[in-house]
Amino acid sequence: MNLVEDLNWRYATKKMNGTAVPQEKVDYILEAARLAPSSSGLQPFEIIVISNKELLEKVKPVANGQGQITDCSHLLVFAAWDTYTEERITEVFNRTIAERQLPENTMDAYKAMLIGAYPKRPADVNFQHAAKQAYISLGIAMAAAAEQKVDATPMEGFNNEALDELLNLKAKGLRSAVILPLGYRDEANDWLVKLKKVRTPKEKFITELK
Repeated sequence: MNLVEDLNWRYATKKMNGTAVPQEKVDYILEAARLAPSSSGLQPFEIIVISNKELLEKVKPVANGQGQITDCSHLLVFAAWDTYTEERITEVFNRTIAERQLPENTMDAYKAMLIGAYPKRPADVNFQHAAKQAYISLGIAMAAAAEQKVDATPMEGFNNEALDELLNLKAKGLRSAVILPLGYRDEANDWLVKLKKVRTPKEKFITELK
């Protein structure tokens, strides 16, 4: 199947059947998410992968009791940096220079520009910017899941502060942005599975300026 066919296959699965997703498929989805682009290549977020059933039971009430949380195989939590700091930016540039085997001062001007701009902004502004980068990775992860015929349902309907506390994200300088259960659809019990996919018509969705 091509990507468009994969995306036509996927839908926001409402009921999952609890079947475990093979680890090689989970690894593939996570690697696709890791390879996603981000602003200045900073990748200002992490992905927490939860498969522990006891922990998922604790997450469920935080996510308004949504059944996919406990019926899924793995729950991906996209957690963005709570802010940008000179240390975080420098770490990324140091890694880039080392892996590309470049002279140490190769990217000094660009690094200085970011350090001069980002850390001085309000922390919440920085978090929102970092969260947008996490959403790019989320989209790539969803496409990869569809390619692997793994169902994935993006969710914002959860208590971010409660999830951050449950997962002790604050200690890592992170805040949850969005979550993504991975699993397999329960075709017999999911009311949405057989319904036609509906999207804005192309002529209303796309404007071409020539």
